[in-house]
Order: sequence, then structure tokens, then C-alpha cells
Amino acid sequence: MAHGLMDRIRIEKADPWSADDMLRKVNPIGKMPVLVTDKGLAVYDSGVILDFLDTLLEQPRLFPRHNAIETRVLHALGNGLIEAGILITYERQRRPGEFCYEPWVSHQHGKISRGLGVVAQSPPNPGVVNAASITIACALGYFDWRKQIDWRQEFPALIPWLDVFRSGCPAFDATQAQH
Repeated sequence: MAHGLMDRIRIEKADPWSADDMLRKVNPIGKMPVLVTDKGLAVYDSGVILDFLDTLLEQPRLFPRHNAIETRVLHALGNGLIEAGILITYERQRRPGEFCYEPWVSHQHGKISRGLGVVAQSPPNPGVVNAASITIACALGYFDWRKQIDWRQEFPALIPWLDVFRSGCPAFDATQAQH
């Protein structure tokens, strides 16, 4: 991580669909991500995890005091993009094909398209690693992985944004290798 936390984090694969998975043992909701502290506290929800990581830094950088509301709004937008993508993935991968509800999938696609349109109009600074840029980058990476939307075709202005972010935050690519 650009803030020097990567060497303090161990990434493990999880399967929210497996009853025996450690994920369900540490998070009763069985939802990713989860961070387990050195003291054994399970911290879940991306925003809460980022809040916790900020406490490990000398000064808040993930949710900086400067532009705090803008950072939180873009972080929330990024989370919404990821959630819409997850809902599409679950609808297509977990629901039997004959029960897949395409109006629901279209509704989620609309959320993603509108959200990416907002990001493309006013993206966060790709050279600043904070909650907003991390979450937007994760959303784009998730869409590259699961192919819910061809964002590169629809929002090509975000391609160089992600490239600059990735070059300044090598931890981003390191976590992608964990899929």
C-alpha cells in the first residue's frame, strides 16, 4: 500500500458460499472484505476497514481531513459501483439461468453506467491514494475481472486514470493476484 501498510497485511482467499470458510467464522454476515487485527478483532465493511487502517497512520490519509466530504462521497460511489457489480455477478452465477431476472441486471447496469459517468466527469486525483481512489480503482478492477460492464469501451477516459493510479500504488496489482 502506498502508505506503508502492505507489509502488515496478509491477504487470504475466502469463499462466502462455503459454510466452512474462515470468512463466516469471523464475520457473521459472511461478506468480504474482513480484516482481522493482531488482537483478533474482526473489522468488516470496506469503509470501517479503511477507517481502522487510517488509525495505523501518523495522520489520516485514507479519509483525509482536507476534502473529507468529497473523499467520502466518492468512496460511497465506488462502494455502490462494486455492490451493483456483485449483484449482477450473483444474479448470473448463483441463480439458475431460467430464474435470472434481466430487468434487475439492467437496473444494476444503469447504476454502474451512471456512477462511472460521474467518476469520468470528475475523477479523484490518481496520484493520491485515499479511500476514494482505492475504491474507484477496485471497482474498475472488479469490472475487468467479472466483465459486468465493458467500462474501457464506454468510459475510455478512465483508462489512463487507472494506469496512473496503478503506477503509484503497486499494492493494487499485488492484491489482484489474490483472486
